[in-house]
Amino acid sequence: MSSLPSFLLEILVCPECHSALAEESKGEERELRCTGESCGLVYPVRDGIPVLLVDEARRPS
Repeated sequence: MSSLPSFLLEILVCPECHSALAEESKGEERELRCTGESCGLVYPVRDGIPVLLVDEARRPS
């Protein structure tokens, strides 16, 4: 799986705190992690589409 286009990462922000998102991958699974220190939500990327819904995000472990 390829990573998300860089222009997309430049405009996407966390819907909870509006901080920038950083792409992470664990094998085949990709996620977008909020870079905000007080937030840190992790959003899934499904079929190459970021799911930026707070209800679908997980808290960092």
